[in-house]
Amino acid sequence: MMSDWFSLITAGFLSSLFIFGSYVVYSGLFTKVTVRTGCPPIKRITFAYKFTVGAYRNCGPLYWEASKLGPKLPLIGVFYSDPNKVPGKLCCYAVGCILSEAESQIDMELLRKFEAAGFSIFSFPEAVHVVTTSFPYRTYLSILLRVKKVYPLLAEYIKERKLWAHPFLEIYRDGQIQVMAPLDRQGDFYVPEFRPAERRLSEQEESYSSSDVSGAESNSEDSSESGVLLSDSRETSLAASSVRVQARGDSRGRSDRESSVAEPDREEEENEQQHGDSKRLEVPMQQWTGAGGGEE
Repeated sequence: MMSDWFSLITAGFLSSLFIFGSYVVYSGLFTKVTVRTGCPPIKRITFAYKFTVGAYRNCGPLYWEASKLGPKLPLIGVFYSDPNKVPGKLCCYAVGCILSEAESQIDMELLRKFEAAGFSIFSFPEAVHVVTTSFPYRTYLSILLRVKKVYPLLAEYIKERKLWAHPFLEIYRDGQIQVMAPLDRQGDFYVPEFRPAERRLSEQEESYSSSDVSGAESNSEDSSESGVLLSDSRETSLAASSVRVQARGDSRGRSDRESSVAEPDREEEENEQQHGDSKRLEVPMQQWTGAGGGEE
């Protein structure tokens, strides 16, 4: 009798172990990750998002909210802070859904639904060169595995080649997590909320550092490496790449009260580029270990 129970327990344990092992492997445990430099996996996009300051491990509810509003839309996460240099509670990121890509039309009903839920609307241009890779998106465990499998390789690739790659974008679609960091036009990939948040966080980091034993010397060093430094040209760059939903009036002063999405002003972007180095984003080379860092 006891031997029968023991056999059943053993069989159940082995079966559970096999099922769990299969689940982990299916989630991407042994997937080979290849990092490359080249064309981006996405073109120009318009997306709905919510900007947040806090630990990256808490971004799950935002993804869930966005997926509920647009269940058929690709999800996007934009991670601005290096979690190895910035305290988790001070990390900045944006999460939402891609409403349109390239020349595809925006579903205005969906757009209004996102706006009603408190999401903002913005656009990113198509970068020319990016550092990019992908990872399977099959289960919830895939999201956890991508932190350990993808970002260490990205960090090594960027460090070895001394690349300037920021911020980090994750796009969830077609069973893949596409990860990319632009090597050009980086300033156009910062949402408008980042600038005031960066100023507030600089003050908080200064206060945070001053309480440390290292004192003023540590504070001055960390201030140049812990976050992203923006020049005044960020506001111009944001204005050029932002998407606004506005009511349009005709020459007789009448408004059609229809929401429309304004395309980025390419002429203004070209004029900005002619101003030289004073009109670009100033960011120290960051050795990222990933958007998730040690927070997952």
